[in-house]
Amino acid sequence: MRLQCPMPKLDFDIITLGHGSGGVLTNKLLDAGVFDILQNDFLDQRHDGVVLNVDGPFAFTTDSFVVSPIKFPGGDIGDLAVNGTVNDLAMCGAIPLYLSLSFIIEEGLPMEEFWEILVSIKYACDKAGVQVVTGDTKVVEKGSGDKIFINTTGIGRLHTDAQIGTAFIQEGDCIILSGQIAAHGIAVMSQRDGISFETSVVSDTKNLNFCVEKLLDKYGKQIHLLKDPTRGGVATVLNEVARDTALGIEVEQAKFPIDSEVRGACELLGLDPLYVANEGLFLAFVAADIADEVVDLLHQTGEGKEAAIVGVVTAEHPRKVLLKSAIGGTRVVNMLTGEQLPRIC
Repeated sequence: MRLQCPMPKLDFDIITLGHGSGGVLTNKLLDAGVFDILQNDFLDQRHDGVVLNVDGPFAFTTDSFVVSPIKFPGGDIGDLAVNGTVNDLAMCGAIPLYLSLSFIIEEGLPMEEFWEILVSIKYACDKAGVQVVTGDTKVVEKGSGDKIFINTTGIGRLHTDAQIGTAFIQEGDCIILSGQIAAHGIAVMSQRDGISFETSVVSDTKNLNFCVEKLLDKYGKQIHLLKDPTRGGVATVLNEVARDTALGIEVEQAKFPIDSEVRGACELLGLDPLYVANEGLFLAFVAADIADEVVDLLHQTGEGKEAAIVGVVTAEHPRKVLLKSAIGGTRVVNMLTGEQLPRIC
């Protein structure tokens, strides 16, 4: 259930250049929104940085979010920023702890829209168990941005049993997909000016850290690689792995979980769902003898209830990804060339 945080009565309705000046208006914006909604002991210090105590090895990641439109079925740029950064840490085998949060806001953004983004950020942070501990706000002239861009940096403590990387992938490893593909890209496209169409598809944006933690708790080093197929989709991740390991990959089209409405929308738009962006699923490369157990465990979680084994790593056809089609043929799946879906995350 979303947070119920009514916007306080303010003496301004839109973001102006003055809100990025560092003066009175900046402080009013931060006090009325960021510090109030995201309040915690670290942020309350209101310092230029933060001192953190992270025991042992930790993971560190950064990302920027420029999605258009900033609100789409199933989410908005706020929860997308939090979930995207949390998931990048989880793919490293880390337990996400802290985030930085920086806004670049275009002059003229309605304060109500900014408030909704802040509420989404707070909700996503609470759900993922992370805290925003530092950040920054800048305002640019109207026409110099696109409503709002968000940059996040994440820090997480490495799971004691994590040993994740392409160097650990072996011939015979099974490839598991944690959920249905292409929902996020289609949800965003359905709202884009000039392309919009009626659909009930919603973005799959969500945090995956607790799901991944359960996998690592039980299987540890038998989980060889985790990757979230965001920009470029599943096909790009598979090609990156084949390239970096000098091994081959074989997948079966019929085994990929995909919603029928998403498939239909892809056909309508002339898109291959394997290249469409995702924001709430991951690919796991795991030892063959635990693959079925991993799928069973994922099915017990809300994040992986539609998980499936979709392929295998092979020593044949090095550095190539082969797809067995639903009608029985086989084709090479190449890495995405050019731009299939602009401004999707």
